[in-house]
Amino acid sequence: MARVSLSKSSLAKQNRDLQTYERYLPSLDLKRKQLIAERAKELTAQDETHAKIAGLRQRVRETLPMLANREIELDDLVRVRGARIEEENLLGTRLPVLAELDLVTRDYGLLAKPHWVDTLVVALSEMLRFQAQLALGQRRLALLDEAVRKVTQRVNLFDKVLIPRARRSIKRIRIHLSDTERAAIVRSKLAKGKRTKEGLA
Repeated sequence: MARVSLSKSSLAKQNRDLQTYERYLPSLDLKRKQLIAERAKELTAQDETHAKIAGLRQRVRETLPMLANREIELDDLVRVRGARIEEENLLGTRLPVLAELDLVTRDYGLLAKPHWVDTLVVALSEMLRFQAQLALGQRRLALLDEAVRKVTQRVNLFDKVLIPRARRSIKRIRIHLSDTERAAIVRSKLAKGKRTKEGLA
């Protein structure tokens, strides 16, 4: 930390800095709270997606017990061909958003496969969408965690370092200036008293 000059110009600079820090701290703290709220929303969305996956699995177990039959070839029935990811700017943090998921269903003979394969294709498509949402949600959570960490560091820097340091510097400068002013007054009184005595003698 550089030594602070004990002068009036330094006092003015410290006062300006303190006002700036105190003006930005509330907005930084608000940003931190909003990011934490967004992170909580993302966690809720992740929980909901996990619940949907569990529900889909249960539904498949109940409606498609015939999946246990390994004689019917069902590998790569539905796969992801591609995804279009866009970005949203949330409080200065760029977060990915799933704009489109391109799913491809392998051709299967409608007469060669049992009728329930159509239901399975719909369920697999749903599952792939949920898994894509989960993967994207994990990325969003990681980015939000990083953003919260950075903003919290800045809030702490302002709140615990810069503002107290500026206040201490202002206090030191004011004490020094008032001591200097008092000493100047005392010196002038002593000089005046000395001149008065010399004038009487």
